[in-house]
Amino acid sequence: MIKKLRQIRAFVQKELAFETSGHDFTHIMRVVSLARKILESETANDELVLVTAYLHDVSDDKVTTNPAAKRAKIRQKLVEIGYDDAFIADVFEIIDHMSFSANLQNAYQLSIEGQIVQDADRLDAIGAIGIARTFYFGGHFGEVMYDPRIMPRTNMDKAEYRQRGTVINHFYEKLLKLEDDMNTPTAKKIAAHRQKVMRDFLKEFVAEWQGER
Repeated sequence: MIKKLRQIRAFVQKELAFETSGHDFTHIMRVVSLARKILESETANDELVLVTAYLHDVSDDKVTTNPAAKRAKIRQKLVEIGYDDAFIADVFEIIDHMSFSANLQNAYQLSIEGQIVQDADRLDAIGAIGIARTFYFGGHFGEVMYDPRIMPRTNMDKAEYRQRGTVINHFYEKLLKLEDDMNTPTAKKIAAHRQKVMRDFLKEFVAEWQGER
């Protein structure tokens, strides 16, 4: 497994070498690290978890204009490394159903492996790193940082969610909801601390914006 993971890591590092929206290789490595941490307390197929954690953003429509081509490239790499069709299908089953946007209108029931990867990915979206990534992502796509006249959106489908809003509203539209959506006890514990970090930041941000501090 170690040799295969090294090949996948090299593949992902190359694929995301020029990614500048906050879904880069450093994000991948943090997700893998968090997945390993969660695995310490869960019974699951470690290899499926780690392979998917490495690959989960390579074909995402946030980072590529041709998701289908990237999916084909992922499949080709997994076959080349020696994974069979059943394993590859399990990888894509998780990738296709783990994202926040995929679950806006459908609450997909993931396998324990999928739950672990989902938790690890969502943990990297919150806390101090999450704050930094949110502003990095917003700047990448030219979003307004904050406008108190623009209210956070609710009841969105994926198309609406993909439309640009404000950076601060993203906390209310997504990030502050993630603590309650964690699957595993380990992730819930980590998320509780990171949630507080975000709430404290938002309180300070608004106070400074309004000239109260």
